[in-house]
Amino acid sequence: QVQLVESGGGLVQPGGSLRLSCAASGSIFSTNIMGWYRQAPGKQRELVAFIRSGGDTHYVDSVKGRFTISRDNAKNTVYLQMNNLKPEDTAVYYCNKYPPWPSWGQGTQVTVSS
Repeated sequence: QVQLVESGGGLVQPGGSLRLSCAASGSIFSTNIMGWYRQAPGKQRELVAFIRSGGDTHYVDSVKGRFTISRDNAKNTVYLQMNNLKPEDTAVYYCNKYPPWPSWGQGTQVTVSS
C-alpha cells in the first residue's frame, strides 16, 4: 500500500507562487508516472500535470507555462512549482500516480485570493 503525503499549500495573492511537495512511500515510486491533481469546490477532481520516470512531462492547457512538475526518485518525492497563480487555481491539490491508485492522500489546500 502506497502512502502519499502532500504539503506546501497555503493562501497566496493572485500572481504569487507556491511549491507543493508529495512524499510517497513504497519502492515502486521510481517506475511510475506521477501526477498532480486538483479538486475545486463543487467540481470533479482533475489532472493538472504528470511526469514520467524519465522526466517527460505533460500539462493541462490551463496551467501550461505557469506550473512545473518535477520529481526526485531518490527521495520518492514529486513537486509542483506553481507561478503566476490565479483565483481559478484554488483547489485541494493531490498527488498520485497516473492513472491513479484507488487510495488518495489528504491533499493540500491552495487558495488564491486577494
